[in-house]
Amino acid sequence: MRRADDLLAWFDRHRRDLPWRRTRDPYKIWLSEVMLQQTRVETVLPFYKRFLEKFPTVEALARAEVEEVLALWSGLGYYRRARQLHAAARKVAAAGAFPATEAGLLGLPGVGAYTAAAVASIAFGVAAPVMDGNVERVLARCLALAEEPRASGARRKLLAAAEELLDPRRPGDSNQALMELGATLCTPRRPKCLLCPLHVGCRAAGEGAPERYPLPKAKRLAERQRLLVAVAAKGGAVLLFRRPEDSALLAGTWELPWVILERDGVPESGSPEVLLAARYGGRWTLGARLAGVRHGITYRDLEVDVHRAELAWGGEVREAMAAGWFDAAGRAGLPLSSLVGKVLKALDASLPAGVKPRPEAAAPARRSRSPRRG
Repeated sequence: MRRADDLLAWFDRHRRDLPWRRTRDPYKIWLSEVMLQQTRVETVLPFYKRFLEKFPTVEALARAEVEEVLALWSGLGYYRRARQLHAAARKVAAAGAFPATEAGLLGLPGVGAYTAAAVASIAFGVAAPVMDGNVERVLARCLALAEEPRASGARRKLLAAAEELLDPRRPGDSNQALMELGATLCTPRRPKCLLCPLHVGCRAAGEGAPERYPLPKAKRLAERQRLLVAVAAKGGAVLLFRRPEDSALLAGTWELPWVILERDGVPESGSPEVLLAARYGGRWTLGARLAGVRHGITYRDLEVDVHRAELAWGGEVREAMAAGWFDAAGRAGLPLSSLVGKVLKALDASLPAGVKPRPEAAAPARRSRSPRRG
């Protein structure tokens, strides 16, 4: 229990003052945990503040349309989190209260073992150890774990070590202390071992090689893709399409029209104009290359050529795909991917400002839908 006491004493002195640490409201704690998945604290803070201003309670979030949620989430990435957050909010609101146990929390859309343990311990005082990337690194070093942390046997050892450091009187603080330790001292590179409350007894520190742990995961080779993004402009407005709800990635978000030209150096069959027509409908004419951007997403390394384009609607827009013209003010209310943001930033100097989004549909064909504002 001594090491658990040392950890909590360190946390009480050094923890960062973060807004989700000033509450026991399960909604606000859950929201922070979802936003922090694969995202830095500094990035999350302004999104967290704006989100709570718009949706101060889980009931307010449940009453919202999913498009509103996606628009507010725009720029935070991993849009599936926002969809699951909204679905879970509706389930909680229908039940009348948040589930107060790990098992109950695991029944919510998008809630896995880590999030369930974090919310249960912090909001409800359940003695449940958490295991995120920061905790995994701290404990792998304490144990000098010579196994890949995600392997089942290694996972059991890490959870057992986490349980030993969990004070049942303050389980939420114990979990947050381990996460804070990994975020601020036991960092991937140049850890500050001499300041660590677990320094005594840490096997990796004793070996003098803490950066050796945890053992790295086998990396998936990145797939290199070259894309073409087509920018059809009308005054200060650009043509955007909304991804269908059944899209595997970024469903419901708005995008500039794009196609893949090459995968790992192998060209796609068909001209860019033909590929654009197959994806979006209409007849496309491409103009000069305007810019180029690089972008990384999951295991894909993207090289993007941005071209001016014109579109004639000689056919129909793809079924279930909305389209519309939006200027900067109109785009501010839409859920846009970070790649769209990069492309539009590169084009800002070449697009005149001040044109408001047009209310008419971009595609007048029978299956087109009117542009929607998020």
